[in-house]
Amino acid sequence: MAKRGTAQQALRIATWNINSVRLRLPLLQKLVADLAPDVICLQETKCPHKGIAALGFTHRLVRGMKGYNGVAVLSRLPISLREDDPDWCAKGDCRHLGVMLDAPGGPIEVHNFYVPAGGDVPDREANPKFGHKLDFVAEATRWFAGRGARRAVLVGDLNIAPLEHDVWSHKQLLDVVSHTPIEVAGLLGWQKAAGWHDALRHFVPEDQKLYTWWSYRARDWRAADRGRRLDHVWVSDDLAGGLKRHMVLKDARDWPQASDHVPVMVELQP
Repeated sequence: MAKRGTAQQALRIATWNINSVRLRLPLLQKLVADLAPDVICLQETKCPHKGIAALGFTHRLVRGMKGYNGVAVLSRLPISLREDDPDWCAKGDCRHLGVMLDAPGGPIEVHNFYVPAGGDVPDREANPKFGHKLDFVAEATRWFAGRGARRAVLVGDLNIAPLEHDVWSHKQLLDVVSHTPIEVAGLLGWQKAAGWHDALRHFVPEDQKLYTWWSYRARDWRAADRGRRLDHVWVSDDLAGGLKRHMVLKDARDWPQASDHVPVMVELQP
């Protein structure tokens, strides 16, 4: 899939929670070789991005902090920073990077998100991290609802698996953070508020299992296959008709020192 024909004008956008650029820079090189993306959106970068320049992405924007969170956009096409996007929950914690992409057919707004995981207890009173997650999603929902989405793409580790077959067991995970009813309602409300189109489910029907994350706790993650779809690609309705293909790079979960997330890519004709 890495080779691209000269007539191919479609745009490839990949997203990956890399869980530390420093630890996984060689794996980022494998992602580039396997998917040949035009744009890569990274989450949980955790550090400055030494070495990324060697990957051949001329245009790079980073919002990072040492040892924690961090997002980055690497692009073969020119990008510019959206400087007036919100600081969600006024925490300055580097969980969002918005850019304007100089794409074929005109500029595209690209939003790269790393939504808070929310801790282990699905109770905002007992667990402030869960409250932060709900507040983050609610704030993003209000902001996007107020402005809509036109020629826009939203990607990232949204840390919520909203649909029944986005998790290995809907019934067993209803009280587990990432699939609780309040989180699911929040994420689907965010998606609906601005008319986002779920690009992965565009290709994979909702009655089929679809995962992008497998826990480190499983001795044999592939045999257990207890996954969740935490990583998402949404496109505005005006771009949905241009969706051409998708890829969930499941084999990346077997890479040495793998992230617990795998890269996801969507190809569209903008």
